[in-house]
Amino acid sequence: MFRIANPDYLYLYALVPVFLLLFLLMKRWKRRALATYGDMHVIGRLVENVSVSKPWLKFTFLMLAYCSLVMAIARPQIGSKLEEVKRQGVDVMIALDVSNSMNAEDIRPSRLERSKQAIYRLIDQLQGDRIGLVVFAGQAYVQLPITTDYGAAKLFLSTINTGIVPTQGTAIGSAIEKSVASIGDSAKHNSAIIVITDGENHEDDAISAAKEAVSKGITVHTVGMGSPGGAPIPVLRNNSRTGFLQDRNGTTVITKLDDAMLQQIADAGKGKFIRATNSDDGVNVLMKEISAMEKKEFASKLFTDYEDQFQYFLALSLLFLLLDFLISERRSEFIAKLNLFGERKEKEVKKS
Repeated sequence: MFRIANPDYLYLYALVPVFLLLFLLMKRWKRRALATYGDMHVIGRLVENVSVSKPWLKFTFLMLAYCSLVMAIARPQIGSKLEEVKRQGVDVMIALDVSNSMNAEDIRPSRLERSKQAIYRLIDQLQGDRIGLVVFAGQAYVQLPITTDYGAAKLFLSTINTGIVPTQGTAIGSAIEKSVASIGDSAKHNSAIIVITDGENHEDDAISAAKEAVSKGITVHTVGMGSPGGAPIPVLRNNSRTGFLQDRNGTTVITKLDDAMLQQIADAGKGKFIRATNSDDGVNVLMKEISAMEKKEFASKLFTDYEDQFQYFLALSLLFLLLDFLISERRSEFIAKLNLFGERKEKEVKKS
């Protein structure tokens, strides 16, 4: 299994286009500076030993060295030993609302982003528990099957946005049913479902779905993301707000937290209802509930030993730097002697 120990350093790759732009600007500045000394054709004859392609080759080697160095700093690792480890914990399925109303900004930076931040914090506090992700709007989909791989859970979570489910709506009941189906039968008495939504259920009977989950030994908690006063729904284009959603009459649509509905779902699911705010996302309360549940022992396969592979990328970086250092910007005299058209060129100069 391959993993990156320090993935945050991979953002340094974003500087590569910046370096390319600076290189192009430098080349342009040099051409303009040379042009101030006279006709470029004459200047080209005077500096004919200067290579046009070698600066590009040197820049390519320099960028390859930089990219290899960044990868070395990020510390790529390969799992070298697979072991089956016994763990004790509970199964936690998180059903996350990704309807357009979750873009509302009454909870900063938005309902959805705040929800994702809360899930990140929850994952960081889990110990031996398994976690899965279900996303829902008008329909529900399993985004991540139940797993003990917290790194994978964070990776899948980072890709979630309001465009991931094509059908709009808020099918909380369907999300609960998908979550129940994702939990193995043997673990249902040691499981919980956490529904994170603004509570505006328009599609199905979520209360009946919560009661069905309880009948199978699964607790259903709800977290309300939003405010009772509500907020307009931003219309996004390329991650930038271009306005707010309006109805057919041109009136701005206001989405409000339906805490009464979420309280009823939590009551039916024998769980807790938590109203998230800008200062408290309810993670601590959820962790108390999860910690109080009876733990189940289950086996999971883990890569217990990881070997660093950064040294190979570091060696590549040094190699590319050495090549950059050894290559001159001037043309090679040996290559110039192999120019089969040199005699013809000389004759053409004499004729002129």
